[in-house]
Amino acid sequence: MMSNPTNKGWLERSKEDTIDPELRICDPHHHLWEFREVCVAHRYLFEELLADVNCGHNVVSTVFVECGAMYRASGPEEMKPIGETEFANGIAAMSASGLYGKTRVAAGIVGSVDLRIGDAVQSVLESHISAGGGRFRGIRHQLNYDDSPDIHRGRNCSSKVLSLDSNFRKGFACLAPLGLSFEAWCYHTQLNQIIDLARAFPNTTIILNHFGGPLGQGPYAGKQDEIFPHWQESIAELATCPNVVAKLGGLNLEMNGFGWHLKDRPPTSEELMQKTRRYYEHTIEHFGVERCMFESNFPPDMVTCSYNVLWNSFKRLTASYSTDEKSALFHDTAHRIYRLG
Repeated sequence: MMSNPTNKGWLERSKEDTIDPELRICDPHHHLWEFREVCVAHRYLFEELLADVNCGHNVVSTVFVECGAMYRASGPEEMKPIGETEFANGIAAMSASGLYGKTRVAAGIVGSVDLRIGDAVQSVLESHISAGGGRFRGIRHQLNYDDSPDIHRGRNCSSKVLSLDSNFRKGFACLAPLGLSFEAWCYHTQLNQIIDLARAFPNTTIILNHFGGPLGQGPYAGKQDEIFPHWQESIAELATCPNVVAKLGGLNLEMNGFGWHLKDRPPTSEELMQKTRRYYEHTIEHFGVERCMFESNFPPDMVTCSYNVLWNSFKRLTASYSTDEKSALFHDTAHRIYRLG
């Protein structure tokens, strides 16, 4: 077994009491994996997730989102991702027993399908639904791609304009008839493509991940203020598509360019909120709370802060919001969109 190095010691340099611990939370975006050497947590399974969701916040449910974990070792290539749904559903079944606490982990499951196979995706989606035990809600085919070699490219993403590919769109067309949603993970330079996709498929729910990936690394380093107005325009335009909802989070990665991981200590929730608030406020302004949901994106966002500090930063951001607005952002929108029942 490989070791499981983490940045836990560094994260503990910024400890805080939990703010508003009774507020109900549905965390609609986290991963589970093992043997992930390039991340701050090589192992992030049920035990590690439980330690985070039990840090003090009232996390009542979560949604697992694909990350290339536990694929089948054999069988047809297009069916290998079914193993990830089987894995997530097994964790969900353990959690649903109630033996591990009140949080219903992976109450919703988002899997992976290679939409480039076109119409053949139908049987793969049906297998996911079967393997998901009533929890399977949609898929993510990563679209994040940049020409710079300094920017990470998504799994099965062979082009910056993959979403325009005819086979991709044939596969995409299979989602809505099965009641499945699509997670849009792209970079800010690709947001116009998500707008086009949303307008071409108005009956498919599209969930924008991580604010559309505003970059601050490689050729984008030091250009956040220059990029921000263009990002604003794209988000405002995307919000005119009623079938799109937005996840608020995933801004704490190395690629976002804030450089928190290079400092002597991690940011406090106040520091984190003040530095990133313009992204949150602009998106909420245009999408409205009924189409926005806070997300943890753990463990990737662990490179910057602890689970407790992250959710504290969201609570500081919304300190002046009404009770109904907070309920929507922290729980109700995610609960509704993922049909968690």
